[in-house]
Amino acid sequence: MTILDAKNDTWLRIIGFHGGRGMARNFMQLGFLPGNTARILRMAPFHGPLLVEVDGREIVIGRSIAGKIIVEELA
Repeated sequence: MTILDAKNDTWLRIIGFHGGRGMARNFMQLGFLPGNTARILRMAPFHGPLLVEVDGREIVIGRSIAGKIIVEELA
């Protein structure tokens, strides 16, 4: 599943990314490292951006980017 499939305030573990090495490098520079935890704080309506907490930092990402980040739900 991707971050887009998750619900607000759900803790997630980052597994990997869809896309090439350059895309993965960009995600990692933002803190989206495989194994890190993430949580959706807010999803803007009308296909707006997401506010995501990653490793204690708040980051705003667009839905097209969020759809490329593969995650799993933490129990």
